[in-house]
Amino acid sequence: MKKVILKCKLKNRDQFEDKLSEIDLDFSAIYWQHDRIYLPRDYKTHSNFPRLIMRTEVKAVDKPAKYSLILRRHIEDSGIDIVEESNIKDYETITNIILQLGFRPAAEVSRRRQDLKMGEGTYIYLDKIENHPGYYAKIESELTTTDSVIAAKEDLKKTFETLGESNFIDKPYSDIGN
Repeated sequence: MKKVILKCKLKNRDQFEDKLSEIDLDFSAIYWQHDRIYLPRDYKTHSNFPRLIMRTEVKAVDKPAKYSLILRRHIEDSGIDIVEESNIKDYETITNIILQLGFRPAAEVSRRRQDLKMGEGTYIYLDKIENHPGYYAKIESELTTTDSVIAAKEDLKKTFETLGESNFIDKPYSDIGN
């Protein structure tokens, strides 16, 4: 699936959430996610190489954790992210397969997350990244074959600006502060 993703560091989480509530958009309950990020051994930045992410997600303490493997590839020239996600049952086995395929552990990111669906294929995430001050918001919008990447990215920027936010971040959460 092709997506356009835009992130920003929020000036004020409560004001951001209030503006969304004013237009009848409310975030889900808070849940926890932990990502272990793996890169190919010969990984170079800006080279369009894929990242593999092993995600653990806990939505409620009385329910079992959900595990998934995510392939994420950012295509620099186009600004598109290609994302494929598969649920997995055996975390340890999949991790061993990733390592045997020549990927290396690169980073770990834990976050408390809330989400809301803005429209068909568009989601806003409100994130509190462990060991980073402040809050972050991320908008992901799925692209069809006829969508313009530039227009989609501009729409996401306008959405953030309408909500009073403009501190855009082009890095993955694992690279913030580096």
